[in-house]
Amino acid sequence: MTNGPRSGLTAVSTALLAMSRHLEVRDVLKTIVVSARELLDAEYAALGVPDDHGGFAQFVVDGVSDEEWKAIGPLPRQHGILAAMLREATPQRLADVRQDPRFEGWPDAHPDMSDFIGMPVADGEEILGALFLANKKRNTTTGGRRTGCGFTADDEQLLAVLAQHAAIALTNARLYERSRELTIAGERARLAHELHDAVSQKLFSLRLTAQAAAALVDRDPARAKGELHEVARLAAEAADELRAAVVELRPAGLDEDGLAATLRTHVKVLDRAHSAHVTFATRGVRALPAAQEEALLRVAQEALHNALRHSGASAVDVTLTRLGHGAALRVRDDGRGFDPSAVRQAGRHLGLVSMRDRADGVGGKLTVDSEPGKGTVIEMEVPGG
Repeated sequence: MTNGPRSGLTAVSTALLAMSRHLEVRDVLKTIVVSARELLDAEYAALGVPDDHGGFAQFVVDGVSDEEWKAIGPLPRQHGILAAMLREATPQRLADVRQDPRFEGWPDAHPDMSDFIGMPVADGEEILGALFLANKKRNTTTGGRRTGCGFTADDEQLLAVLAQHAAIALTNARLYERSRELTIAGERARLAHELHDAVSQKLFSLRLTAQAAAALVDRDPARAKGELHEVARLAAEAADELRAAVVELRPAGLDEDGLAATLRTHVKVLDRAHSAHVTFATRGVRALPAAQEEALLRVAQEALHNALRHSGASAVDVTLTRLGHGAALRVRDDGRGFDPSAVRQAGRHLGLVSMRDRADGVGGKLTVDSEPGKGTVIEMEVPGG
């Protein structure tokens, strides 16, 4: 290895630790690519995760700017040397990739590459992806001309170690994302059950009240009128329950829109669906790791649910602000409040236990400030990634 065994092992250890810190598949892929490029001192690095249609589900590069990547065009297909690595699961080390008989050319804007090293990323017999690097920076030359492939056998061995651990990290990340999907599905099932119960109760009351109004309309029109007003009120509440539940059952667009935009949309819909005035403000918040953004969103949703369904609040304010490298969430309502000393009884009813668990799970902190007749303030702080 170019820098000697000690520095090489240190670099590998640093790369493996970096991979283990990430749980999102995209973050893991990016870390693998960046680590490989730095370890082997290459100009370019990429990792492609194949799909089932001859293309790539994900393709992550390092050493290419955003502008250059856009100019290159669509994602590559599984062809040439990439296809060989995915099909045969064998390493590839070439003095000049352009001279290989499997080479099929590049788009016009593609950077020029010569020496090449590729390594499949495999979990047992399953090929998870293809990791490859090009243009070794410290090439061996004779009289100004390169002799052989710039990437050495030591580089290949180092890349094989990295690919083995990359397979573990990528598998773990996929399992994490699947676990999160199941958790979200479970929450949606719980919400659907709550929707069924709440709306069923409202509709049952609505039916009884309508029957009472029908029975009174001839002999006591005044009372019948009062019952009809109650019918209208119950119908409005049932509609509110339906609107709010539909919003909560719809998956949040965190990946596409980010935390602030997702919260703003959520608050706008709740403001329309409920009689309480719901507002949202944000200041200086930057993107956070996905797990932290999801925890903040779920705590905000739970706090809003409590304020709008249980507290009798007329106003609910949500703020999201930057806190060092992290963020702080605050949900304040002017509802009836509760006694924090009775938190053991109230905690489970109001979801405070799950909110604290979410905060703890991302290294954050949750505080609850409430008093009977004085409203409630729920705050959550998370560190930066």
